Amino acid sequence: MVIEEGDKIPAVTLDGTEGEAIALADKLGKPFVLYFYPKDDTSGCTREAQDFSALIPEFTALGAEVLGVSKDPPIKHQKFINKYDLTVPLATDTSGAAMEAFGVWVEKQLYGKRYMGIDRSTFLFDAEGKLFRAWRRVRVPGHAVDVLESIKEMQAR
Repeated sequence: MVIEEGDKIPAVTLDGTEGEAIALADKLGKPFVLYFYPKDDTSGCTREAQDFSALIPEFTALGAEVLGVSKDPPIKHQKFINKYDLTVPLATDTSGAAMEAFGVWVEKQLYGKRYMGIDRSTFLFDAEGKLFRAWRRVRVPGHAVDVLESIKEMQAR
């Protein structure tokens, strides 16, 4: 089952960089952006994290929270954050439950070889925890700005 617009945020828990549990069900009450990315410290993932980090003050001004998720362990996330002075918080989906719930753990192909990996995807939830918009197979350039504009659109309704 893949989450669709209008669906409630899945009741899954992630691991924060300090080892804390992050329950997505606790993210109600304000707009919430959850983005999945393949791997820390790769070119596209670094650019995406930098773009979201650069816009964190604008997301915060709109009352929105942003969280990036991959399978990388918390210690690797912390090194990634420190290396690039990222301000976007990151979490780990150790169990794979969130990736399964959001339908982002998919078969990929590179140079003719098939493997399982994370489909770069972003999900915007409203304050009631309903999915307002989903972006799948994200292209990084301009994406963080698109998400910010969607929050403005959502709040104007």
